[in-house]
Amino acid sequence: MAARRGLIALCLLLAAGFAALGVWQIERRAWKLDLIARVEARIHAAPQAPPAAAAWKTDMAYTRVRVQGRFLHDRETLVQAVTDLGPGWWVLTPLQTTNGILLINRGYVPPERRDPRSRALAQQPGVVTVTGLARASEPKGAFLRSNDPAAGRWYSRDVAAIAQAHGLQRVAPYFIDADATPNAGGYPVGGLTVIQFRNSHLVYALTWFALCGLCIAGTRIAWRSGKGD
Repeated sequence: MAARRGLIALCLLLAAGFAALGVWQIERRAWKLDLIARVEARIHAAPQAPPAAAAWKTDMAYTRVRVQGRFLHDRETLVQAVTDLGPGWWVLTPLQTTNGILLINRGYVPPERRDPRSRALAQQPGVVTVTGLARASEPKGAFLRSNDPAAGRWYSRDVAAIAQAHGLQRVAPYFIDADATPNAGGYPVGGLTVIQFRNSHLVYALTWFALCGLCIAGTRIAWRSGKGD
């Protein structure tokens, strides 16, 4: 009798837990669908000027922006990248504007173009206009690989760490992925931003609710089996 009651209590406890997880996944799905809708609206909107420094903490992720300034080519940073064009590097270059510094991901270069001298045509001085997508900073590093600023090894686009490593002041807390507008000489190659959000929350929710149903069924079986005691 005590064992049956313990089994019933365990089944009910598990059913409640699985139901709660199912509801949580439904809520996560609603949040994810809203996020996808907001990002879709932003990436297809007309480009806008970045906010003033006082509003830099505003959520800018995937907002299309257009900005003018001068590249600080001597302070570029190479971040390891794996793209549809193969492995290589992202070229992140500070852009000095009248509103502070914006870190620009100018795009991809293959290993043989890592040396800035191999893409000298794209290193020219002067005022430039950059159009692209604002992206959230990627702090610390990549999976199992931490950034090592002292050694110049970068695995993620960590805006704050890159700014500190190069002694940059008044830097926006996000970076900009440049669009596919060609650079002189062909490199870096911009416009390679991947926008993809996993949305398996409905599958997860149905799984948790199914497990909840199994636990309820187990409770009924245990309850009925004890009626003859």
